[in-house]
Amino acid sequence: MGSVLMLAAAVCCGVSVTMLALFVLRALSFVESEGTMSDEARRGVPVMIRLVMPLVPNFRRIARSELCRAWREADEPRLWMGGYGDSIGVVDFIGLRIIFILLGVIAAVIGVFGGHGAAGILLGAMLAIYPGVWLNTRIQARHLEILKALPNLLDLLTLSVEAGKDFMTSLRDILQRRRLDALGEELLRTFQEIQLGRKRTDALRELARRVRQSDLTSVVNAIIQAEELGVSIGQLLRIQGDMLRNKRFTMAEKLANEAPVKIILPIIMFIFPAVLIILLVPLGLKMAQVVM
Repeated sequence: MGSVLMLAAAVCCGVSVTMLALFVLRALSFVESEGTMSDEARRGVPVMIRLVMPLVPNFRRIARSELCRAWREADEPRLWMGGYGDSIGVVDFIGLRIIFILLGVIAAVIGVFGGHGAAGILLGAMLAIYPGVWLNTRIQARHLEILKALPNLLDLLTLSVEAGKDFMTSLRDILQRRRLDALGEELLRTFQEIQLGRKRTDALRELARRVRQSDLTSVVNAIIQAEELGVSIGQLLRIQGDMLRNKRFTMAEKLANEAPVKIILPIIMFIFPAVLIILLVPLGLKMAQVVM
């Protein structure tokens, strides 16, 4: 009877903790950073960043100081590369870094005085580097998304330009009809800058400087050179699209060739021991019965 009551109490405790965790996560999902953030950018902000965003204004004064000047110079272009240049200012991001460093120090101190020094120091180090790691991961994912979407966009631009439309009209029509992804957001910003009176070549150079994705930079430089030299943009876009498609295919082929090597470790650690247990345990039990 006592064991049944303990089991019931444990189940009730587990359900309560799970419901409390779900409630907290649900509440934190409504915490948003200051400023206007696109839907695509909001989905990329993790819960931990949203949790500490209300505390950022308390650290802006430190973030604007001369001590954090190197951080500001290094993180400002990275925020634009990650798609957060409008939604999270560089001062706010430095404030995030400071908050997570303080949280890491607190975690390390608690771990040391609680008798778990190694775990506390490890947790503190992970908290301290978390904003930078998150932003780097976001930049890599955004660049990969741009690389995947760029060949198809160039094909559509090529068809539109060769059909008789000018470059800007073709770009406007394509942006209106395709899903707004990372590439679409950057091109839409560039298109709006040109509509506001900025020179087309300057807007394209700003696009390449803001995103800093090598393939997009090559395409932008080729378009700028074609405009300056009077070369047909349609033929140039077709060549660039073919090159990027071949590069994407080569990358996919490389990843496919690396898969057998990467799967060896999981097979040895998880699948192979399970197979050995399934095959050898019944045989061992039968041998034990024969011996006994």
